Amino acid sequence: MNVEQARFNMIEQQIRPAGVLDTSILDLLAVVRREDFVPAAHRALAFMDIEIPLPDGQAMLSPKIEARLVESLDLNKQDQVLVVGAGSGYVTALVSHKARHVVALESRPALAAMAKHNLAKAGIGTAEVVLADGLSGYAAQAPYSAILLTGSVHEVPDALLAQLKPGGRLLAVVGREPVMQAWLIRKSTEGHLSRQALFDTVIPPLDGVPVAEPFVL
Repeated sequence: MNVEQARFNMIEQQIRPAGVLDTSILDLLAVVRREDFVPAAHRALAFMDIEIPLPDGQAMLSPKIEARLVESLDLNKQDQVLVVGAGSGYVTALVSHKARHVVALESRPALAAMAKHNLAKAGIGTAEVVLADGLSGYAAQAPYSAILLTGSVHEVPDALLAQLKPGGRLLAVVGREPVMQAWLIRKSTEGHLSRQALFDTVIPPLDGVPVAEPFVL
């Protein structure tokens, strides 16, 4: 497989047609090596328009959904970001290139270890992986100017909204299969919440496992 040609095809045939037009995001997808965040057994699938299996029955989202989520947050280098659901670490890697600092929560030890390893291998020093129940957030470093949920929820947890900084935004896919929408929730400087529906999609649920105490890996 010609890896660079496959990466180019992913961007031009999947991600750009999906409506991701921010050149900074497209350029980022060209340099962050997605194949390094895919389990070795599935590396041949790294650039395909599918969800890729991860340990513990989890999955990487399709490339176009990952790109749409990151683009929709409209990140900048002043942002302190919370990613709920670290997975293999790929989305966290993308976010890290756009933000000042990222805390990635993962409730499954195997995935938390994978994400930490992959981020270190990629030379990303502005992100940390915390073993924690993502739906409870991580108050130790709150408030966050941006929060991204990488799995769907039936409703956005109050704990996450409480950790959102005034003037910040939260992106989540909300609903029940087969009807889900990506919501961008903004908190005004006065603390009022507003919601904007961005696009329809269906992604796996963010069904974390209980973690007694958050633990920074």
